[in-house]
Amino acid sequence: MASKAPQHSSPREPLILIVPESEESGPDHWQARWERHRDNCRRLDLGLWDDPHRNTWVNKLNLAIYRADRPVLLVGHGLGCLTIAWWAEYERPTPQGPVIGALLVAPPDPGRPGQDPRLAKFAATPRTPLPFPAYLVASANDPACPLRSAIELARDWDCRFAEAGAAGHLDAASGLGDWALGQRLLGRLLNEYRPGTFAGPLLHPMADRPERHRAAAARLDS
Repeated sequence: MASKAPQHSSPREPLILIVPESEESGPDHWQARWERHRDNCRRLDLGLWDDPHRNTWVNKLNLAIYRADRPVLLVGHGLGCLTIAWWAEYERPTPQGPVIGALLVAPPDPGRPGQDPRLAKFAATPRTPLPFPAYLVASANDPACPLRSAIELARDWDCRFAEAGAAGHLDAASGLGDWALGQRLLGRLLNEYRPGTFAGPLLHPMADRPERHRAAAARLDS
């Protein structure tokens, strides 16, 4: 099958900045596919992958955001979601700042027994509401985070919630391909951004409040 042609970006089109949880995600990971197919998308190299330092990762993310010199839409996976949350906690960005939204995929629960030891340095997870529109996507059988914990985290972060079915950690092993659900949510976040509002208020419709998460998740497939 022929590969999809890259989607070209305009000079002020938002940068899609992927914040991964590991260095080796493989060519079949949806992150790698998005990066190949979109020329306005890139993955952040955080370094220190085997023994991450929370503040170092947050500082690298902060530098990448402000070096972009254009609106940024963050896409976090796993530990990358916690990095984004800590960035928001430390930097206290305003709705008029460079980050126009976030797609947070499979955030882990650092307090869950038997977790990746790297997570200990990112605990306790910030619970402050995010100041930009966001979706939190979780799997019904993610070994890194029970669904109930993911829903509670979405409520605390003031995110809209989407359940991705029983798909593990939503990584390369999940066999998601280009991951249609993630692309649909990404498109919704991009559609909420209006060119010219980089330094002004961003539309932030929150019709799918946390108490209505299950109904909202059902509507995503309609």
